[in-house]
Formats: sequence, C-alpha cells, structure tokens
Amino acid sequence: MKTQKSSLEFYHFPVMLSEVLKVSSPDKGGLFIDCTFGAGGYSKAILKFPNTKVIGIDRDKTVVPLAKSFENKFQNRFEFLNLKFSELDKLSENNNFADNIIFDLGLSSIQLNNLKRGFSFKSKEKLDMKMGLSDISAQDVVNKLSETKLKLIIKTLGEEKEASKIAKNIVLARAEKKITKVDQLVRIIEKSKKKNYSVKIDPSTKTFQALRIFVNKEITELINGIIKATKLLKPGGKILVISFHSIEDKIVKYFFNNFSSNKSKPSRYFPEDNNENLILFEKYSNKIITASEGEIKKNKPSRSAKLRFAVRNKNEFFFTDNLLKKFKKYTDIEAINV
Repeated sequence: MKTQKSSLEFYHFPVMLSEVLKVSSPDKGGLFIDCTFGAGGYSKAILKFPNTKVIGIDRDKTVVPLAKSFENKFQNRFEFLNLKFSELDKLSENNNFADNIIFDLGLSSIQLNNLKRGFSFKSKEKLDMKMGLSDISAQDVVNKLSETKLKLIIKTLGEEKEASKIAKNIVLARAEKKITKVDQLVRIIEKSKKKNYSVKIDPSTKTFQALRIFVNKEITELINGIIKATKLLKPGGKILVISFHSIEDKIVKYFFNNFSSNKSKPSRYFPEDNNENLILFEKYSNKIITASEGEIKKNKPSRSAKLRFAVRNKNEFFFTDNLLKKFKKYTDIEAINV
C-alpha cells in the first residue's frame, strides 16, 4: 500500500534531486541538515537510505504538520526546527558534526501556489510575501517607504531597469488609495513598464523578487546561513547550495572560491597575514550543475537553478566577516527600517 502524500508534497518538486543525492552520497549514511525542508522532498529521499539521519530546518510554520509526520514515521532519524538560516548555530554548541548541509534557496512552489500569501502576481489576495519569521510584509514596504528607497530596493534586489518609474508610480498610487492587494501592485507595475514582446517573463517578476527578498532579508540570511553551516560540517563534509538568481549565485561562488585551497588570488578583504590556515574548503572546481532537460520539462522553475557545492577541509573553523563586507551593498538595503 502506497503512503498517501500530503497536500504540500503534491505541489512541490525538489529541484535536481538526483544531482543532490549523487553529490551528497546518502548511501554512505551520515547526518544531513536540510535547511529548506519545505515539502520534505530532499529529506524523504535521503531517509530512504537506512544509515542516514536528517535535521530539517524551515522558517515557514505551515510545513510543521508535515514535519511532525516525518518525526513520527522516522523516529530517532528525523528532527525538525522552525528556524531561519541565520539561526543555524542553535543546532549545536559544538561544530564538526554534519556530513552534508543542503540549501534550496528562493521561493518554494508550495508558497507560490498559495495565492493567499501574496507571492504570485496572479493573486488578488493581500500583498504579504512573508516566508515566515518575518517582521514586515510587502504591503508595509510599498506603503511606507520613500520613493528613493523603493527605487533602490527594486533596482538592486530585483535588478529591474525601470525601477525609477515603478517606484514613482507606487508613491502616486498610494497617495490616492492604500495598496493592499497583489493585483493593485501588478497594475501599477504594468503601467510603469514599456511593453517588450520579446521578453517572456511577466512584467512584475523582478519587482516581486525585490520585495520578497527585502521582506524576508534573504541576502543577509543566506550569507549568515552559509557561514554558520560551514562551522557545522565535519572535515570532508559537503555544503550544497541551489540558487535561482544572480545575486544568490554570486554570493555562493565568492564564498566557495575565496575560502578554498585553490583560490585564484588573495582577496583584498583578507587580513595581510593571509595563509593556508585561512581556508575552509578543499580545492573548489567552480563547476555549476544545472537541471536536466527532462526535469525542466516537468518543472519549469528548475531551468534557472544552479547547484554549487564545496567540501570542508580539516582546518579549524574561523568566523569571517569578509563575506558580509563584500556584499554589504545588499545587506545595507535589507537593513532599511520600515
């Protein structure tokens, strides 16, 4: 008799699952940290191997019932914690205990498909965009921030060329009526952008990306998360990160490159006494793994996914703010008060 899937599992495809399993080798057993539990796709696949244990992490409380069912089914092999990436250090006071740590970044299909959460520009519901454990909503952002700050957020975090006009029209529209619904914002964006029939993505895509990143402080969370995850890895342990847009990928690439044994040149952010002890990873190949054509046909969002991984070396962990300094432009924007 087949196990009945939950509603969350039906609406989610774990991106590059076969590639993640190939890299992380659950057949060898070990402790895995699934930092984006979501609908449990990675965790479920890993737990099929008898000598594995998984700690599932997610900031989204809506996944708690599914996580509880995993805890009941895989007793002593699965544990769930409702945490953000930046809180990974709450897992243990000691380092060097995890064999593999997996991050599947960005918006999950279970969040996108729930129109009440306001992530999709197809929604007519409340403008929200909170992934969980967030202090503000997208509605707060578009109604309270100045035109200058809105432009900065949309241009930098969304990489939107027409950010200036979009920000201006948001401010004009809210002066007449508070922006509370998704479709209100969509109409403002569509009015602001020049029609370009050669571009296949929806006109609202980049602005929605920017607001979602800002609301959930995704860049700050990613930077702190991968630093703290590295502390938890055993020597030889792997950190795997699947990213979906260029900002995320730049951060991951820089971290793996500049803290690996074969980094191309010393970074100006390193102290002057740079030496081999200031290395966290073994030789990094910088090879990006992408989804297969077959997977892209079944799950279109996987077409923009990039998987990178690095292997922890034997050096003692050291906390570095180099990554925060390098991408300060983004974290400063996320720190804007609403």
